[in-house]
Amino acid sequence: MLEMRNISFAYDKGASVLSNLQLQIHEGECIALCGRNGSGKTTITRLLMGLEKPQQGSIYYQGKNITTWSPAERSRIIGYVFQNPERQMFRPTVREEVAYGVKQLHLTEEEQQTRVAEALRETGLSEVAEAYPLNLNRSEKQRVAIASALAMKTKFVVLDEPTSGQDRASTKRLMELLQKVHQQGITVVLITHDMDVIAEYCQRVIALGAGGIRFDGTPEALFTTCEELYSLGLRRPACVRLSLAVPAVGYCRTMREFTAKMSQYIGGNV
Repeated sequence: MLEMRNISFAYDKGASVLSNLQLQIHEGECIALCGRNGSGKTTITRLLMGLEKPQQGSIYYQGKNITTWSPAERSRIIGYVFQNPERQMFRPTVREEVAYGVKQLHLTEEEQQTRVAEALRETGLSEVAEAYPLNLNRSEKQRVAIASALAMKTKFVVLDEPTSGQDRASTKRLMELLQKVHQQGITVVLITHDMDVIAEYCQRVIALGAGGIRFDGTPEALFTTCEELYSLGLRRPACVRLSLAVPAVGYCRTMREFTAKMSQYIGGNV
């Protein structure tokens, strides 16, 4: 478990971004971090990665205080995918990029090669293993960053706005990959404004505002009972709006589910 205890943070002596934040992230979860721009979503992940230091409070992993750990030390347990993944790529080939972190683990050469090959295969990158990473499209670059985390066998993977600017087909492919990652027992944390992704794929939603957590619960609870939904800059996805308009259908996570339930409802009432 990753835990943030009494975390407070502000940039350059400006207004407080986080104040006495309490947060627990358990292994095996798929979590969305959401909220308005500036609410602290990226700040939380940068603090977890050691890219920023809290002015107050501590960060723990499995009960051990890791607040003073460097980003390199934390990368053994937390993989991070930047919103612009090319910012974290500097090796000449995809294979070498994926292998870079593994080489720091002091494994045998055979173990390193096995891990890299498995990560490339799982992310569908085997055919571009010798390509220059910066020549890939954004979706492929994200998969390279995910493959790097898989090869490291991290316990957590954090992605900053992974579906931003992507069409629905690319989003679906990425989220299906992250589902496979999650099924391996790896915790997936998404910073996202994509309400459709939250409704369909996430188990838990943490909505931020006014220096802290304003909601922590399931997507269904967020979209159906959270009174602050709109003030937090969030909205109900179309599938939820439609299902709430037809109470007999019940809560729906996707348009496919709504369409199927509506067909059954209409058919049963003809």
